[in-house]
Amino acid sequence: MSLPQSAYKDREFLAVIGDEDSVTGLLLAGIGHVTPAPKSEKNFLVVDSKTDNGAIERAFDSFTTDRKDIGIVLINQHIAERIRPRIDAFTAAFPAILEIPSKDHPYDPEKDSVLRRVRKLFGE
Repeated sequence: MSLPQSAYKDREFLAVIGDEDSVTGLLLAGIGHVTPAPKSEKNFLVVDSKTDNGAIERAFDSFTTDRKDIGIVLINQHIAERIRPRIDAFTAAFPAILEIPSKDHPYDPEKDSVLRRVRKLFGE
């Protein structure tokens, strides 16, 4: 079962929810985008210890539901843990949600929602 081209043809941007180092590196690599005024929405969110979970959830919802130009959402795994129920509940094909490590928090495959779904699919 494949999706119609209209489901993904306009999804040309990456979005990132991460710590300052991860977001800065990805912005320097060229993923930064701001939509035209009057909304001027950014495709990234810098999260620190003072950022509340509500702000992370709003950014996640914006990138996955409201914005139809985002094809992939990158999120630091330790930040994904803060909104794990929301990430686990997201089942749409687009945008893809990829959990990435950060400089201070190594990647743990046991926590990755995509790998857990694959294991479940294969009955592990």
